[in-house]
Amino acid sequence: MPLTAEVARMRKPVASSMSRPVVLCASLALGIACKSVESHTTPSDSATAPPEVSAQEQPPVTAPEPETPTRRGNSPWLKARVGDRVAYSFSANRKAMGRQQPGTIPEAAVAGVVTLEVSAVELPWVWVTLYFTDDSGAPSRNPMLSRPLVLPVRADESRALTVSHEGKQSTEQLSAAGRQWEAKRYLHDKRAFDGPLENRLYAATPGPLYLTNGLLDASTTLAGFGMGGGSQLTVLEARQGQEGATARPQPLTRPWGPGTWLDVQVGGDTESVMRTCQGAERGFLLRQQAPPPRTGAACPDFAQADAVPLEEAVLARIWESLDLRQWPPSPTGLAPAGKETLTVGSHRVPALRFETPRPHVNNVVTQVYAADPWDEALSGMPHDARFQPLSDQLMPSGGGMQVLDWGVWVPGGTP
Repeated sequence: MPLTAEVARMRKPVASSMSRPVVLCASLALGIACKSVESHTTPSDSATAPPEVSAQEQPPVTAPEPETPTRRGNSPWLKARVGDRVAYSFSANRKAMGRQQPGTIPEAAVAGVVTLEVSAVELPWVWVTLYFTDDSGAPSRNPMLSRPLVLPVRADESRALTVSHEGKQSTEQLSAAGRQWEAKRYLHDKRAFDGPLENRLYAATPGPLYLTNGLLDASTTLAGFGMGGGSQLTVLEARQGQEGATARPQPLTRPWGPGTWLDVQVGGDTESVMRTCQGAERGFLLRQQAPPPRTGAACPDFAQADAVPLEEAVLARIWESLDLRQWPPSPTGLAPAGKETLTVGSHRVPALRFETPRPHVNNVVTQVYAADPWDEALSGMPHDARFQPLSDQLMPSGGGMQVLDWGVWVPGGTP
């Protein structure tokens, strides 16, 4: 999807079960407030005053230990160990049944194993490495899935986050990843409205599957709109790391998205610049778009961010990889019109320029992509932006979009 379309999509909140705004738990806030009131209660006038104690006799005062942000909540992420790991087999395929849109790949498939592993723990942050391989363990050949990605996940609780399941529910028992599971299946059939059939299976007690909110199996089957195919995740492995194991966090050289910000300008108006901030907390990816702050932190907060369960984001990224089988992408089927070095903020990126003439309107669409989406010049750039145009302009009339800058906001993540 061109970044122009992605920007437009992000500027309009998507009304879906996986992106509803989440709010602070009122009961938690109330409980803290009550505790604060009790700790400051003073005796009434009719109460007997305690006998006076001299300075020499005064017992030492021990202040109550404040609740630290690194231990807030009871999430299993707070007990994460280096080496905690889950792995899933994955597959996705798509086939166009009717007339195709220009630039659409008529038939595509991808398969392999996706692994999520805790690579470092420095509470409140848990650093997770995500990587895709083929069935033999070699790195995936798909350009989007070919390199390991890092995502820092906040382990403590700053807001209420829950997975919202839709569809018909049933309970079952099964054996998977070397153990028995009590599980709940959710079947959401939208095929009557040309929608997909969504099948999700979650462990009642996640255990080591906390990284993906307890997911055991997920599949989506397409129906309608002249398109067939689907995608699937099935658990292969779930294990705990060794107690006491330590490792230093990896810099966000190749981040998936959480921990980064990206500024994009649409049109020629400087007031149209929007910053996309990405974060992660307790198994959810957070994404929020707003004008860049004039002062202070690069991403002040994620109070209004859309939240997507990590496992759904993995499934979506596998599906998106079907749109890219090689690099450069050749958006129009033509060879690059030229090579150049594109200056984006403080970054100088080796790039390829593609030109698509539109003689009926006397214009040319000029798109500029990174020559190599994994180039060191893109260090710190979120994963999705690497595979979209850095600039998409309509010439000579003007209009379009361009990436202005990007960076890392999470503590300790600077490359």
